[in-house]
Amino acid sequence: MNAPTGAAGALLDARYRVGPVIARGGMSTVYRGTDTRLDRPVAIKVMDPRMAADPAFRTRFEREARSAARIDHPAVVDVHDQGDDLSGPEPTLFLVMELVEGGTLREVLRARGAFGVPGALAVMGPVLAGLSEAHRLGLVHRDVKPENVLISRGGEVKVADFGLVTAAAQAGASHAGMILGTMAYLSPEQITTGAADARSDVYAAGVLLYELLTGVPPYTGDTAMSVAYRHVNEDVPAPSLIATEVPPELDELVRCATRRHPDARPADAGAFLDELLRLRDRLAVPRVPVPVPPPRPIDEQDTVPAEPYPPRSAPGPGPGGTRALERPSEVMALPQAPDEAPADHRVARRRSRRVFAVWIAVLLVLGLIVGTAAWWLGTGRWTAMPSVIGLDRPTAERLLADADLVVSITEEHHDSVAADLVAAAEPAPDSRLLRGSEVRLTISTGRPVVPPVAPGATVAAAEQAVRDAGLVPVRSTDAREFSSTVPEGAVIRTGPAAGTELSIGGSVTLVVSKGAQPQPMLVEVPNVLGDKARSAAETLSDAGLRVVVESNFPFGRRENGRVVAQSPAPGAEVPPGTAVSLTTL
Repeated sequence: MNAPTGAAGALLDARYRVGPVIARGGMSTVYRGTDTRLDRPVAIKVMDPRMAADPAFRTRFEREARSAARIDHPAVVDVHDQGDDLSGPEPTLFLVMELVEGGTLREVLRARGAFGVPGALAVMGPVLAGLSEAHRLGLVHRDVKPENVLISRGGEVKVADFGLVTAAAQAGASHAGMILGTMAYLSPEQITTGAADARSDVYAAGVLLYELLTGVPPYTGDTAMSVAYRHVNEDVPAPSLIATEVPPELDELVRCATRRHPDARPADAGAFLDELLRLRDRLAVPRVPVPVPPPRPIDEQDTVPAEPYPPRSAPGPGPGGTRALERPSEVMALPQAPDEAPADHRVARRRSRRVFAVWIAVLLVLGLIVGTAAWWLGTGRWTAMPSVIGLDRPTAERLLADADLVVSITEEHHDSVAADLVAAAEPAPDSRLLRGSEVRLTISTGRPVVPPVAPGATVAAAEQAVRDAGLVPVRSTDAREFSSTVPEGAVIRTGPAAGTELSIGGSVTLVVSKGAQPQPMLVEVPNVLGDKARSAAETLSDAGLRVVVESNFPFGRRENGRVVAQSPAPGAEVPPGTAVSLTTL
């Protein structure tokens, strides 16, 4: 495969510096790289230019990369980014992943052979845990094999390459008469129809467990198609036929995981993992460290082929790598005619071959049509409801669209879920649905807020506004006030004030106007005779009357003389604001 834009030293997407080759495969090349923005080492998987040139594959690749990035699990290689660099002579489609310093499970198998029961279970535990998390999110790997299981120098086990085979298959990379995948680990349904779900990954994991126990895959053959034939027509043999220390219970677990009919297998990797852990506890299998990859020779440290790897001790070509294999047009090649045969005999044989090939091609097309119809009527038209509760609305809608589901949105207040997050979803996560089915999301609008009510609004209008906000309007005789600006019976304000957040169903009091405060028609003039002038003035002012003070002191006005006369007289009824004249000495 051609290297990306300049290969080593190139800068992809103005961010990722390409380093030496780590591994090569049938669909991609993996480089050691550096994220120059975050200054961290990464692995950069660059897709084969032939696949990158297919628009359908590019679309599916981006979609599967986003899906794979959702898997957050210590036993799954993290996907950091995906991109499409257009700076070179041809587009470079790439995936940026966590760099695992170590090697593949295939390298460990080649170096040591069978793992034994404790070592096999030590590896299968994290492999199934990572697959289980993917299955919980509705994702299928489709290519579980030792090359896609990475082991760090510290013994961490991580599953890699989620979604790449899915992208190729869904984009049509496996056309009529093609089988896409690694033949030694493909389930019967992937070989016969191309269909794959979580149970297909369970089958491949069962084959992987067999290989860890025995050191070799269950089926070998002179050709990939002979291996495919055995997957479809034979049951996986018991590991104990080769590894005599394998107990019958573990034989049964391998047999159950590799049943030819998907319905007879565990439903997903989580169910397989549960059975594995129960068996480990029941048999008291000791816990051992995960075997780590051997140190690579110096001359192999920069470029290490990832696939194909032959088994350490298996005869024949071994399991091979991920690739598209063409179903043969003839079951067996016809023998060549001897050179001395008559010419008309040779012509007849060639014509016979052509006729035979045409009939085989017709049968293959019919088989493809029947297989496609069976896939659609079986698993192809089904999808899984993703888990979206707690996600923001755009993310939830995107995940549901990726699952080929139609979204119906309802907005509701919620006391504990922030605004614009999914508070509820129907049906439940992981529900099996027909593609195109409608699902219902309830989007939180947060806690209800007291609505603004304009002074002078009618009580009915204010009550309706409060109810529309998810709150309960309350009227009380204590919540009535005089107002010179708001008519009697209209709303002055709310309690609490507009904009206040309350719990759903919280009470909002409406303060209603009693109208303007009434004024008395006449005021009785108080008797202030004999009072000091200042005290008398205060008394008259409190009664709503004005005061005029006159002094009769012969040598000038006294500041606070005693009142000796008042007019109007005490007890007289006068309009408010009337002036009362006081005479002081």
